[in-house]
Amino acid sequence: MAENNEEITTNSELDAEKTDKDAEFAELKSQLETEKEKVVSLEKKIQYLLADFDNLKKRSEIDVQNRVNSIVDDMILKFLAIYDDFIRAKDALLKQGANIQGLDAIVKNMDLFLADYGVKPIDCLGELFNPKLHEAISIKEDPSLEDNTVTAELRKGYILKDRIIRPSLVEISKIPTRETNNG
Repeated sequence: MAENNEEITTNSELDAEKTDKDAEFAELKSQLETEKEKVVSLEKKIQYLLADFDNLKKRSEIDVQNRVNSIVDDMILKFLAIYDDFIRAKDALLKQGANIQGLDAIVKNMDLFLADYGVKPIDCLGELFNPKLHEAISIKEDPSLEDNTVTAELRKGYILKDRIIRPSLVEISKIPTRETNNG
């Protein structure tokens, strides 16, 4: 009987040990699942952070490029004001009969400078009015032209690469309205 008690004790001990190991295994399995969920959650957070970083990087690059474009546009606009004054002075001297060969060479250099930076004049005479390219400041009645045709350029407009930095100031045509008198 003593052997039976020992055998029962040993079986009980083995059962208890097995139960402890099963409980420990279940706990480890639960911890593993919890850690896997944490890993998945952290991976998602990392993906969101990387996407946010990429968006911030792109937005920053765009902001920097816009700022550079703004500074370049301002510089070119200031140069164009000087350029316009120079052209008016050259034209005035030409009307007075002065020799303007030297001035023509300077204007040519200024034109090359503008071309080097991608500045192109807007051609508008005879074109239809385009509010993106032109600013109408005068209307001329002309039955021979289609409505909104540019008839005169009062100030040259310019495009820098793909941006309009200064619209052309123009005069546009208007077909005269016929007034009928009934009476």
